[in-house]
Amino acid sequence: MAGSHIKPSFHLDSILAARLEALQMLAEGSSDRIMVIGPDQTVIYANQAAWAGAGQAGPPTRPAKCYEAFLHRSDPCASCSAKEVFDATEVRAVSCSTGDGNVCGMKQAYPLMAGDQRAGAVLVLLSGAAPAPSVRPDPAGQFIGQSAPMRQLLEMISLVADSQATVLLQGESGTGKELAARTIHQLSYRRDQPFIVVDCGSLPETLLESELFGHVKGAFTGAVATKKGLFEEASGGTIFLDEIADTSPQFQAKLLRVLQEGEIKPVGSTRSIKIDVRVISATNKDLADLIKAKAFREDLYYRLAVLPLLIPPLRERREDIPLLAGHFVSAASRRHRRPARDVTPDAMQALCDADWPGNVRELQHAVERAVVTAQGPKLTAKDFFTSAEAVRAEEPGLRSVARTASQRVERARIVQVLHDANNNKMKAARLLKISRAGLYNKLRGYGIE
Repeated sequence: MAGSHIKPSFHLDSILAARLEALQMLAEGSSDRIMVIGPDQTVIYANQAAWAGAGQAGPPTRPAKCYEAFLHRSDPCASCSAKEVFDATEVRAVSCSTGDGNVCGMKQAYPLMAGDQRAGAVLVLLSGAAPAPSVRPDPAGQFIGQSAPMRQLLEMISLVADSQATVLLQGESGTGKELAARTIHQLSYRRDQPFIVVDCGSLPETLLESELFGHVKGAFTGAVATKKGLFEEASGGTIFLDEIADTSPQFQAKLLRVLQEGEIKPVGSTRSIKIDVRVISATNKDLADLIKAKAFREDLYYRLAVLPLLIPPLRERREDIPLLAGHFVSAASRRHRRPARDVTPDAMQALCDADWPGNVRELQHAVERAVVTAQGPKLTAKDFFTSAEAVRAEEPGLRSVARTASQRVERARIVQVLHDANNNKMKAARLLKISRAGLYNKLRGYGIE
């Protein structure tokens, strides 16, 4: 994978874990060679440039010491200045060269402070440039948006793309979960292999099992020939299971076995088939609530959500609406052979203030309808909304007042939950049902200390 956050042999408190998470997001896009080591010199994280500079495609299969991973030796260096950082009482940079003539490559090292104000890990900047990376698709070319939630999502997609681990995409209907899955596939080493989409909610259980796992001739009425399943068709690539929450407990049990064993058994067959497929799933429902209601298997959830990603709703990234609207207007005008027209400032403000419960999909449909039906030289609020909606949109400050009130309530709720969680950010994020990174964004946005 493009960099690796390896499970350390010691406990990461919430402060250190948050700092490491933020560092990962910054380091993966850097050509500088960056790694983080623990007190026992185990590599906790190294970016792709660091591994490439060490002549490796990625991290080792097991946790490794820094001298094993980057000097290819079994014994530690005679002396290591990085160890001194753990005992330092102030942040300071150190450099290192071993006494036997071998240079480990450390240019500088800095402590990463934990919640007890002691160095819990050390950030190491290594010398030497990494080989030029191969050309890869740009995730920003798939998503449109410059808001903080979208930048965070794109950074996380870049981090998880080359992993073999399963990804669970959660978000409201119309937020772009399938687009996120395609982007992950296109950024991964599987990009040249199939990407297959399965809408689990649109197929009955018996047909879904046959579609995914295949069947042999005579397995059931109408099975006149043996048929490969979509898991087998996606060999080497990615399979996207949309609306996974709509599957039955019986199917969930069979899917769990596929994920555990890495093999499928076609309907009516006694022979298992090994598969090499990356699984990405998505849902617009709260799986935690479904697990409590015994409607979704908890063990399957943990298998699917090794790497969970939350796709933000449009109301949480309103600053992206002008970019999205402009893109959709241009695309719809070309597709429907309509003249290029600008959106009036009042109409754009109305678009930004609208609720958009259907998210990006609803916005796209509204724009397409306006492009096809509008008669004037410019697109106005009345072209995008019904008469009643347009009148409400033109009422000055009405939606702004509602949004301000909502933000005030949200800020108060966050402060109360932080108080109840004794300022434990991880626990607070769990209680608020948002990601920890999302909580930090809201803390900065609301100016909460």
